[in-house]
Amino acid sequence: MQQLKEMLNRDDVRGVVRSLTGEIIEFHNSGVKDLFNLVATRPQVLEGGLVADRVIGRGAALLLLLGHVERVYAQLISSQAVQVLQDAGIRVDYDKMVPNIINRDGTDICPVEKLTMNIIQPELAFEKIREFLINNKIIES
Repeated sequence: MQQLKEMLNRDDVRGVVRSLTGEIIEFHNSGVKDLFNLVATRPQVLEGGLVADRVIGRGAALLLLLGHVERVYAQLISSQAVQVLQDAGIRVDYDKMVPNIINRDGTDICPVEKLTMNIIQPELAFEKIREFLINNKIIES
């Protein structure tokens, strides 16, 4: 995990996954786009793997649950994300926990955090996040 945490110090790295086989995947986009794409296209990479990310909110936590990760580290994490991960038996380490992740302009709760606030099923969260990313032209349908 230490190696992954150190990789977050690079300006272009937003998150890092290390699979059980040792494959390293870097996330370069802010938000959940890269994690969503990994869950959608290569979920086996996450299974039993380690994840280090700069920011993890409830939506990302539900995606990580869907990917069956073993351990998570976040520089900043929402209390709801911690609860989701711990309830699933996933080890969580973090530098700072906050009540909610705030949007990029600092005016409200992050839209994905808000979108998944009352969702407990990872599969439903995946579908809601998919719709959000498509509707906001972050990914193509």
